[in-house]
Amino acid sequence: MADSPSVTEKLEKQDDPMKNYEFDGQTYIYTDKATNITYKFDQENNKWIVKEDGTVTSDSIKGSDTKEKKEDPGPESSGFGFENDTHTYTDPNDGSVYFWDKEKNAWFPKVDEDFMAQYQMSYGFTDTSTEQSDPPEPKSPLPSQKAKEEKEQRKIEAKRKAQEPPTWFEVDEAHNTAIYVSGLPLDITIDELTQLFTKCGLLARDEKGKDKIKLYRDGNGEPKGDALCTYIKVESVDLALKILDGSQIRGKTLSVQRAKFQMKGEYDPALKPKRKKKDKERQKKIHEKLFDWRPERMRGEPLKCERVVIIKNLFKPEDFDREVQLLLEYQQDIRSECLKCGDVRKVVIYDRHPEGVAQVTFREPAEAQACVQLLNGRWFSQRKISAEIWDGKTKYKITETDAEIEARLQNWDEYLEQEDK
Repeated sequence: MADSPSVTEKLEKQDDPMKNYEFDGQTYIYTDKATNITYKFDQENNKWIVKEDGTVTSDSIKGSDTKEKKEDPGPESSGFGFENDTHTYTDPNDGSVYFWDKEKNAWFPKVDEDFMAQYQMSYGFTDTSTEQSDPPEPKSPLPSQKAKEEKEQRKIEAKRKAQEPPTWFEVDEAHNTAIYVSGLPLDITIDELTQLFTKCGLLARDEKGKDKIKLYRDGNGEPKGDALCTYIKVESVDLALKILDGSQIRGKTLSVQRAKFQMKGEYDPALKPKRKKKDKERQKKIHEKLFDWRPERMRGEPLKCERVVIIKNLFKPEDFDREVQLLLEYQQDIRSECLKCGDVRKVVIYDRHPEGVAQVTFREPAEAQACVQLLNGRWFSQRKISAEIWDGKTKYKITETDAEIEARLQNWDEYLEQEDK
């Protein structure tokens, strides 16, 4: 049993307006299913005629009565026609006219006043009388473009402020840790100022660890008698206003007030150099170290450096150029020998130092003293070594240049090649 046609196929057959038409290569042929009459479209006369081989002729149709014509109106009543060598179709539902495009093999609507009226009723009215349409709304700028515009705006604002005369401004008292002192003796020094200002609190320090004290000088470099001091805490400013203001130094009366700052020239916050996170942390550690209170060392109490022993003349730097494993052997031998004197915390060998230096750190100063007595003047690897307590200041680490490092590595490569041969 053959499958029955689907609902979709039925609808397609019912909706296809060209199902009763055929195209023989020259013109269209229409067959009326009700009367089985075949019509052919005459392009010269622009009308439908009965096909010659049909059951009814053209003359019989002309001689038929009016009632028969109404019952069989022909193919034009279905909406199809012909205009300017082009087939047309009129939709009986809304009266829309369509043209047949042979190249694209499709129907396209005829755009005229009736079509535009129908379109505007369905989709809204568009005013086409004016040639220029309304300008589109400006698009939101891209992030890069927006940032560039803001930067230009800041430059314009900074230029406008630069044209204004410099003005004084005050920092909020809750954040202002600087004082301005005038009336100082002209022969005063930075050391005297440091001693004077530290009476009221700890001074702030910069990234290099120097106290933030500025002694103003004239064009010849001579002191002008005023200075700027920056504290760590705001409370130090209040104390300086109470203690230092009105005090005297060598007959000069001091005047102390909260520092004010003057804007000079063009200022652009975007051009201000940003402080690195590393520098901020370093300055924070410096300030924390200033507040780190520790009791003073008691009389006779040993220093930390007294736990460190410096041993010299252990080796020559050239010894490690060809035998790198000697570095580890020397370290192990020194540790095992120094363990006889006490608890050894660390052994460091400065292999690039020309004096052949090794540093041994003990737990207690007494153990370091015992090590000095044990090793000083002894012979080690056919060399007479010396041992002494570290002074706490001398640095023994040697920093090599890139050229020296490259030369040493090249020598080591040559030595390895000779060993392979």
